[in-house]
Amino acid sequence: MRILRLVLPLLLLLAALNAPAAGARAPKAATAQDRDTRPLVIAHRGASGYRPEHTLAAYELGARMGADYIEPDLVATKDGVLVARHENEISGTTDVAERPAYAGRRTTKSIDGVAVTGWFTEDFTLRELKGLRAKERIPQIRPRNALYDGRYEIPTFQEVISLARRLSRELGRPIGIYPETKHPTYFQSIGLPLEAPLVAALERNRLNRRTAKVFVQSFETANLKALDPQLAVPLVQLLDAPTAVPFDVRAAGGTTTYGQLATRAGLERVGRYAAGVGPSKTYLVPRDAAGTSLEPTSFVDDAHDAGLLVHPYTFRNENSFLPLELRRGTPPDPAQYGDAFSEYEQFLGLGVDGMFSDNPDTAVEARDGVPR
Repeated sequence: MRILRLVLPLLLLLAALNAPAAGARAPKAATAQDRDTRPLVIAHRGASGYRPEHTLAAYELGARMGADYIEPDLVATKDGVLVARHENEISGTTDVAERPAYAGRRTTKSIDGVAVTGWFTEDFTLRELKGLRAKERIPQIRPRNALYDGRYEIPTFQEVISLARRLSRELGRPIGIYPETKHPTYFQSIGLPLEAPLVAALERNRLNRRTAKVFVQSFETANLKALDPQLAVPLVQLLDAPTAVPFDVRAAGGTTTYGQLATRAGLERVGRYAAGVGPSKTYLVPRDAAGTSLEPTSFVDDAHDAGLLVHPYTFRNENSFLPLELRRGTPPDPAQYGDAFSEYEQFLGLGVDGMFSDNPDTAVEARDGVPR
């Protein structure tokens, strides 16, 4: 008993020293992927190789094809509702230009320092946007998708969450969501910040927790840093062209490029607020001026050394998007499918943790056929 009385206080002291501080959260790195033993397949804008992007039909098809996550890009309406569109300019993905009632809303704005002319979600209420219909963004490459023009509404973020829940029940496996905030600095500047409604939606749906199958991503850095203490789910830093500077950095007078973020030192800095990186494929396998693949880089190993997951984008089946050596046909038809499986297999062999794909069925087929 005397020994116990002497040892017990020491044990309690050691336990206290090793316990997390009050209010501290466990590290978020890989939390949404801890339960997955295989690289993730993320349905990029839904199964956008087969249906107009960012529609409930595209998301549902992606999940039914085997994707682990569906990816909605988020922009805001005039009344502050988050909706799924790749850009806030919507003439390329909806029939707004064919609606005479909205002809007067065509305008030119500076979006992230670039002059863009068209129609913008922030100039429409949700009710007005719901009256529009989606259309295929690249009909010259995906003419079959144009068959579905005019059939689908613009979905809200809440509708995407509800769809994922329904499909999880029907398919008997969890379908995750992987939202991206689009142009967050711009939306902040016009009084329609994306972060607060995003956090509120996750809270409302009980998804702001470590066990939720959710990643949140952005090409900007400041909003991810701001979201880090608010969200229990992992954050992913997207990487654009190496010479480009994230708009929030540029707006603040900074000069740090995406290429600098992709260095070993840069990735270590990213690891302070994010759990993963979403690089374009060429960070891993560069291409020469003709489009032929060059030798792979050390990017995956460097990111893993920094404790970061690697989810590259975007895998697509068409020749237009494949490296020169994997295109088929003489000469290659841009819309024809090339040897997409060889590209998937190369990236899986490099050790990626997930893949954004417009064609989730081929991504699943490639992943499940490659020993890990």
